[in-house]
This record gives sequence, C-alpha cells and structure tokens, in this order.
Amino acid sequence: MKPNIPLLLIAAAALLPVVGHAAAAVAQPGGKIPSSVPIALVKVADGLVDPIHVAAPHDGSGRLFVCERHGLVRVIKKGELLAKPALDIRDKTLSSFLEEGLYAIEFHPDFKSNHKVYISYADLWFNGATMLMEFTMSAKNPDVIDETTGRVILQLDFPYCNHHGGKMKFGPDGYLYIGVGDGGWEGDVINAGQDLHTLLGKMLRIDVNKSSADRAYDIPKDNPFLTPLQQMTLFGVSEEQFSKVRPRSRPEIWAYGIRNPWTFSFDRKTGDLYIADIGQNHWEEVNFQPASSKGGENYGWKFMGGSHPFPLILKKGPDGKEMTVDPVGAPIVGVLPVAEYSHVDQGICVIGLGVYRGKDYPALDGTYFVADWGTGKVWGLKRDDAGKWQMQELLDLDTPLRPTSGGEDEAGNVYLTHATANYGGPVDPTTSERGALWKIVPADKVPAGAMTAPLQKK
Repeated sequence: MKPNIPLLLIAAAALLPVVGHAAAAVAQPGGKIPSSVPIALVKVADGLVDPIHVAAPHDGSGRLFVCERHGLVRVIKKGELLAKPALDIRDKTLSSFLEEGLYAIEFHPDFKSNHKVYISYADLWFNGATMLMEFTMSAKNPDVIDETTGRVILQLDFPYCNHHGGKMKFGPDGYLYIGVGDGGWEGDVINAGQDLHTLLGKMLRIDVNKSSADRAYDIPKDNPFLTPLQQMTLFGVSEEQFSKVRPRSRPEIWAYGIRNPWTFSFDRKTGDLYIADIGQNHWEEVNFQPASSKGGENYGWKFMGGSHPFPLILKKGPDGKEMTVDPVGAPIVGVLPVAEYSHVDQGICVIGLGVYRGKDYPALDGTYFVADWGTGKVWGLKRDDAGKWQMQELLDLDTPLRPTSGGEDEAGNVYLTHATANYGGPVDPTTSERGALWKIVPADKVPAGAMTAPLQKK
C-alpha cells in the first residue's frame, strides 16, 4: 500500500536512505538504564505564571532565568525569586493559546564579556510570528535586560496558531540552533516537514555573531543545504551528486522531518543533541543526533510518527475495539528516533528536560531526562553497557504536575517547569493556577526541609 503523496515529497524523502522496519531498536518505557536511581522533584520557586523555560547565563552568578508564557522573564537569584522581572514584553506577546507566548531565553556563549541575551516569542502584532531577538543586559542593573537594545534577528511566520516550536540553544560549536514546528493544524497539511524550501518543520543553525546584506545573521559555511551557484550539466554527473543539488533549499536548515520540536538539549560533555518531537495522535518521540553529525538528517515527519509510518490504519481488534496498526509493507523513511512512547498508556506530549552533568549526584550522570505534559511521568534515557538505548520511569509514582519544559543550571543540574494551564485557554494566563520550577535530585538526596512534588498513585 502506497500513500498518496506529492512527487515533491517523494523526491525530498529520497535524499536519505529508506530502510526496512527496525522498530525493535527504538527504546520504549519499561527498560533499565545503567546506575538508575529513583528521583524526586524539589521545589525551587513557585507563584510563576505559566513558566515555560529556564536557562542559566554561565557567568558564575548562579542565577536562573525563567520565561513566563505571558511575556515576563523572571530571575531567581541566591534561591529567591526577584520581584522585578528581567524583561517585560507582555504588550508584544501573543499568549491566548497555550502553544504561543514567550518561548525561550538563551545566553550568548561569551555572555560574561558581551552581556548578550536572546529571546524568542510569539509576536502579538505580527499574528503570532516567532520573533527571535537579541538584547544586552542593563549596564545599571545586571538582573535586567535593556529593552532599548532589542534587535530582531529572525522572524518566522506561520499559517496556523500551533506547532511553532520556539526553543533555541547555542550548540558546542557556538552557533545558535532553533527548533521550528511544521506550522500547525494537524497532520502537516502544508507538507512542511519534508519541504526544504521552507524553514517550518526544521532544526535551524545560524551564526548570530555575523550578519549579511539581507540578514541579521550569517549562515555557517558547513550547513548541509548550501548549494552554490553553478553551471548546469546534464550528463556525466552521478546520481549521488545530483541528490546534493538543492538550489532552492533554505541554507539555515540543519535537520528536517520534524513535527514540533518544543524542547531540545545538548549534552554539554559529549555535544550530542536530543530533540523531543511532539507527536500526532499515537506516538511521542525523542530523536538523537551525535556530536559527529554533519547535519542534514531527515527525522521522518510526515512519513513517520515515531518508528511508525504515518498515517496509521484504524481497524477493529479481536475484542471489537478500534485499534491502530502500521500499514503493511510501508517503508520507514529517514532516521528513526532513539525512544518513543504510546498515547495509549504513557502520555500525550513529550517534554525534554536535559542531560545531567553535575558533580553532586554521580548516579544521574549522562542521563537525559524526558517528561510528559499530560501524565507528569519522568523517564531517564540512556544507553546500556551493550550500547542499546533504554528508557526507564524514575519516579516511583506519577506526579500531578504538567511539565512544560526543562533546562540546566551552570553546575549541570536539570530542572523542570510546571504549569497547569488548560490546552487552548484560558485566554489570560494570569487567571490560571500558578506554576513552579522544580529541580531533579535522587530521591535519597532530598535536602532537609525541602518541598518535593506531590505524588499520586498510578
């Protein structure tokens, strides 16, 4: 059975190998990671309005900066949430829908000397377009961002109000990586994931230290989809050479076939990249890109959802209930995820938190933590001694939390932001129940007197 798809998408998918079914190689919950220990979530701060991201400036100050979805950047300093926000752009931020708002804050690798900081948000006046902006911290107050220094680096327009992505992170190479969703609605109706002519449904990689005549940034010379101008030659050129000629591809693209990369993280020790890609109706996935990658990976969407062809077939099972099955003979396109989980019993929305690289809890070292927004589950993802990926639930009980994002501090600890906002509302985030910031620690290392996340029976 072959899906009815445009020839353009068939050609795009052919840029990377099509392989046979290998879903058994993809980790699912129920595995056992090396040196696994139960974890607890220790409260760092509460009273936050839809906290949606946390980051650290790596300047020796120990500060944490938290994005509140309605347009405030809050500062946690010496364990205290400061009353004065670092930035207030509520008058510019569109936050009436849960997938829009102030997405992320990121600090320049040389922040300690240049004081540059980057934010991304859904702009109210540009119909929810993602604005990626550069600012400088105030010379008078190091806990405040000087809004007058704002400079637009990139504007991303979307046809619909969901699947915008929005997170960004500097990689170990010093370039800024940006996660961009497929543009919204459902099922990638505009075929963005496989279309190299659009920035939607992609991981981008840009150089913010340089600019060009028509951009406020530059394109790294080793980005995978740069096609220099050239003469046309019909014969004597190999098929492999032709497969690399993409004159209309967007040079900012680093990887493609992404649905909604709401969160992603670099392992600060190895340089490996983890992309938590929010799925369609049945599967959530975590993609992995090794530090040795030259970019250009196709992670499969919308041909794939997790390790499964998209769309799945709906049929009745032996008990008469409807169930989904993979289409018989459907090929697997692109690079499979390293982990996935089902909407049936595990959750509905994958949230990557980060890789622990601190010194205080050796048992957590190298573990990538991933949570689910719908169930509050938290798993650890790691290779076992045989090199096989394992995914293990690390909380003894499910939490009633709604993980929205994660992040790391300068010391390598991993954090989780939690917000109880309803999907699609309320229109005013300040009317929702307040959220909080939590730190991941081993369950037997909870500091005396600390407040931990409430647990509930599974």
